[in-house]
Amino acid sequence: MSAANNTEHWASRIGVILAVSGSAVGLGNFLRFPGQVAQNGGGAFMIPYFIAFLLLGIPICWAEWTMGRYAGSRGYHSAPGVFGLVSGRPAWRYIGVIGVLIPIVIYMYYVVIESWCLSYAFSYLSGSISLGADPSAYGTESGKFFTATVGAAENGLASHGRVHASVWWWAAVFVINFFLIYHGVAKGIETFCKFAMPVMSLCAIIVLVRVLTLGTPNPEFPERTVLNGLGFMWNPKPPKGSDDWMAALTNADVWLAATGQIFFSLSVGFGIIINYASYLRKDDDVVLSGLTASSTNEFFEVCLGGLITIPAAFVFLGASGAIGGTFGLGFNTLPVVFMYMPGGEFFGFLWFFMLFLAAITSSLSMLQPAIAFLEEALGVGRKTSVLFLGLLTMFGSLFVMYYSEGLVALDTMDFWVGTFLIFILATLQVILFAWVFGTDKGVREAHEGAQMRLPRVFPFVIKYISPIYLLTIFVFWCREKLPDYIQTLTGGGVALYTVGVIGATFALLVVVTARGGNRWRAEHEPI
Repeated sequence: MSAANNTEHWASRIGVILAVSGSAVGLGNFLRFPGQVAQNGGGAFMIPYFIAFLLLGIPICWAEWTMGRYAGSRGYHSAPGVFGLVSGRPAWRYIGVIGVLIPIVIYMYYVVIESWCLSYAFSYLSGSISLGADPSAYGTESGKFFTATVGAAENGLASHGRVHASVWWWAAVFVINFFLIYHGVAKGIETFCKFAMPVMSLCAIIVLVRVLTLGTPNPEFPERTVLNGLGFMWNPKPPKGSDDWMAALTNADVWLAATGQIFFSLSVGFGIIINYASYLRKDDDVVLSGLTASSTNEFFEVCLGGLITIPAAFVFLGASGAIGGTFGLGFNTLPVVFMYMPGGEFFGFLWFFMLFLAAITSSLSMLQPAIAFLEEALGVGRKTSVLFLGLLTMFGSLFVMYYSEGLVALDTMDFWVGTFLIFILATLQVILFAWVFGTDKGVREAHEGAQMRLPRVFPFVIKYISPIYLLTIFVFWCREKLPDYIQTLTGGGVALYTVGVIGATFALLVVVTARGGNRWRAEHEPI
């Protein structure tokens, strides 16, 4: 039995573009991207970044859109169902389980970060955030405020004999997500994204205009200008350990960082685009729509995220304050910036509310693939699948919050699923599209209803360049990063427990997939 009875579709073309863009535009655009650029050679980083965008991001995105629409028109919306149909081999359904595991596990910790954004936005709106009266202590106080807000000082869900406030913020955001996902693709996700994306854009543009008009706010540091802040962000400079910016182009870490950022940016390898594309109609365009969604994401990342965070931090804090990781820049450094900035409470609220909208449009996209999977594999309705998924992700999120000390559980999930498995799934999808489904058939399918044609070089790139590129980067990445994480696991503790949770979730999804084998169509169309 197939899922052909599921007749959900996007209500409009702009709706699906905004929904797919919303799934891609998230915290990585506004926080992770600026940090990666600042730490990996500034403008020099953008060379491998755009190469990865052209040779990996766009081609794989088109492949996912094409396979998703192809399978969706035949009644399949989950990664296992899509993989099984496209390949013509039931074994690929079990490979497709990775495309369900990734969004589920990422949601488990992503919704926690999402709740931090809403909590911070409320703190600025209510005026309850304070870093003291001594500017020299702003940085320390900001770090303390973050630790207290997210409960990172110790494990557990309670503090001083009562439930920690972060749990209530998480519960509120968790309910909002499931309320929206319960209403389906068109009435839930699409309707919300049509509201959230324009509001997010407005908030970002207001903050951007304020940053670009800061001038030189501190006469004691005349070099800390907006122009110099932009130069710090975008001028090519040497990566760590070198005095020549060209070294960035021979540094494996820089290429790894650029490729990973593209994957995060476009939601490539998440199992999300395949699911979203499956709700297109047979004659809906995938080539121009896929390119538009990718370009929209790049606008948010390069033109908004790249022009706000680092320049603002540089103007007030100098070069040392403009470099930091995702959480360091977003939740520690920027609150200090807003303390210095005139009207800081208002702009702080806009910034964190914008981050919340960016996060929730992404988290919604992580739930839908699993909903489709449960509906197909178990033959249940949306109400039952939402309930089942709610219980599963609630357990995972509570696990992340319980082991909140040092954010170890969150970081472990982010590495093994949010990085490691994404590389694997993206590579498998390229092989599936180019070598199993076939590029000739794939191009013909993509051109159905297309308002523009794929570039002539696309078949060659997706068949040879993309997989070689992916495998090369993956080998370098494993060599550089994997040993440290394996060493952490061998030491036991929270990291090992977290991998156990991931493994248990995967095993459960495999069991459901095996159960679904009796419901999915036994025969598949010939390749």
